[in-house]
Formats: sequence, C-alpha cells, structure tokens
Amino acid sequence: MSSPVIAAGRRHSLGLRSDGTVVAAGKGTAGECRVTDWADWADVVAVTAGNVHAAPNTGRSHSVGLRRDGTVVATGWNGDGQCDVTGWREVTAVAAGWRRTLGLGADGSVRAVGRLGDGACDVGGWQEVVALACGDWHSVGLRADGTAVAVGNGRRGQCAVDAWRDVSAIAAGYLHTVALTRSGRVLAVGDRTAGACDVGAWRDVVAVSAGSSHTVAVTTAGRVLAAGSNGAGQCDVARWRDVVAVAAGATHTLGLRADGSVLATGGNEHGQCDVAGWPAIRVPG
Repeated sequence: MSSPVIAAGRRHSLGLRSDGTVVAAGKGTAGECRVTDWADWADVVAVTAGNVHAAPNTGRSHSVGLRRDGTVVATGWNGDGQCDVTGWREVTAVAAGWRRTLGLGADGSVRAVGRLGDGACDVGGWQEVVALACGDWHSVGLRADGTAVAVGNGRRGQCAVDAWRDVSAIAAGYLHTVALTRSGRVLAVGDRTAGACDVGAWRDVVAVSAGSSHTVAVTTAGRVLAAGSNGAGQCDVARWRDVVAVAAGATHTLGLRADGSVLATGGNEHGQCDVAGWPAIRVPG
C-alpha cells in the first residue's frame, strides 16, 4: 500500500519530492504551508493535509508529514492540539482531518490528537489496522483482513462501514466515506445529496480520494473519474491522462502524473491550485 505523496486541504496543497522534502501551494494563513524548514521537514515519506471542512471561512488548516524514521512533524493551526505529534514514534501512516491528526503504529494500533467532542479521536481500541482516513467529523480505519471500522459523527451514515469486505483502500470526506475493493470497484456510504456516493458503476480503479462533497478515482488506464459537487470545477478531470495518484480537497482536486508533474482543477481563491511550477513529485511504487 503506497504512502500519499500529494494532499489537498481546504486552502492548500502539499507535494512530496523524491528527496524527501515537501512543497506547498496556498496562502497558508494558519502556517499550514510552512513545510520548507529542512530541519523538520526532511526525509519525509508521506504527507496529509487537514481541514476539508465545507464552511467557507474556516482558515484553520494544518499539514502533517511522516518521516522515514517513524516520527511525525506538523505545522499550522493547533487550536485543538492537532499538531501535538512530536512525541510519536514507530508511526507507519498518518491522516489529518478537521482539527485532528491520526497516526498508525507499527503494531496496528492507532493514536489521535485534536478535537475530542465528536468522538472522531476515539480510536484507542482499534487493532490490526493498516490504513487510515479522516473526514471532517469521523475517522476510518482499514483492517488487515479487509474490513473497516469508523468512529465519530455518523448521522448521515458515513460511519456505516461494518458490512464492507475485501477493502484495499479507504478515503473520507465531509459527510461520506469511500472504499476501494480488491476487485477494483468502489463502495460509498453517507450523504448522497451532492452525488459524491454515485460510484457504483466505477470499475478497474486503483486509487480513491474523497473531498468535502466529491469523490475522485484513478483507473488502471491512468484516467480519472469524479462524482459529486462540481461548483468550483473540482470534478473537471475527464481529460486527464497518465495519472497515478489523486487527492481531493474541499473544492479542488490534484492529480499526479507518471512523470512527476501535478495537475489541478477547481477552486483556486487561495492559490491551492498553483502547482504547475512544482519540482517533480515522488511517484509511488
């Protein structure tokens, strides 16, 4: 299972370079784009961007990086302690959501810091987890046996993942959760108002990502599929080719091509789509 090398939040984007350094796009008013300090942001192997909340005036974002040695670095808004990760060790994966950060331990356990009110940090009892995803008010874990577990606010059905089987990847948005099965199909639960769960016809998928109100996926042919809200053009990906990874934010979408270049579409009011000048991003695999 490859580690994420691109990430999209509400107002910013992150990319992981082959040398283990990180680049960012966006205004970064909360400090979420301060990823150029080589003393901290060096030898990074995975990145994740917090805050995909749909509220238009929420500038409280943070960024998280997993280092090769299993330690974690974070920058940005820390009002709920979501950046308090300096003591973490032996971490193998990270996920950032609205006001929280999750870390996967080498033993399959999960730790969390950040907002406690919604129950999305209640992951202390999880075991045999191999991947993580954060939505706004819920957290999702993929177990080694291909089943999934979710905690937090599930009022729209976004935590109804108990029946899933043969899952190989997971993603979580504002009010929905998606999963990629080992057969290349995509499952979805949660709010269906915006169409982000209309993924039942997708086939031959190799990667998925969930934004606030849209879902994107990469096929074996390097094409990108999208469903859900398209008010900012975040689903205008039909012409993309040779894509190997995608990341969905609140109102924008990123696509990593096989040559290390990054595509972007959707809302750019904060410069989060200004990725054309990025140096080559690490290609998974």
